[in-house]
Amino acid sequence: MSGRPQIVIRSQADRALAHRWIDHARPGTRIEFKAAQRTVEQNDRMWAMLTDIARQAMLYERRYTTDQWKVIFLHACGQEIQHVPSLSGGFIPYGQSSSDLSKEEMSNLIEFMFAWGAENDVVWSDPKQAEAQ
Repeated sequence: MSGRPQIVIRSQADRALAHRWIDHARPGTRIEFKAAQRTVEQNDRMWAMLTDIARQAMLYERRYTTDQWKVIFLHACGQEIQHVPSLSGGFIPYGQSSSDLSKEEMSNLIEFMFAWGAENDVVWSDPKQAEAQ
């Protein structure tokens, strides 16, 4: 087995395959267990919310892009965000991608964004309507 094989456990056959991989793994192999990954619907909701926030809200009298707001909210929810130097000077954010969040972590992020938006008068759009436009 080469590369970084991955399996999502949905059945006994998946469990058996994972056991075989473990039984044949070389010494020093790292194994990581993660909760179920966030859903496409959660991702769509997050980006719709970030778009609403970017269009309507300011933080410290400044507007931010959807990507910048995502980093702001990930950090506020306890996800590790670092700032690394850019080649042209200044710093850029580096941290966990939202695509790596579990369903529960993404739910917590969305709930936090809803609460923050309510406190800051954000009017939420319907992501299904945005897709139709």
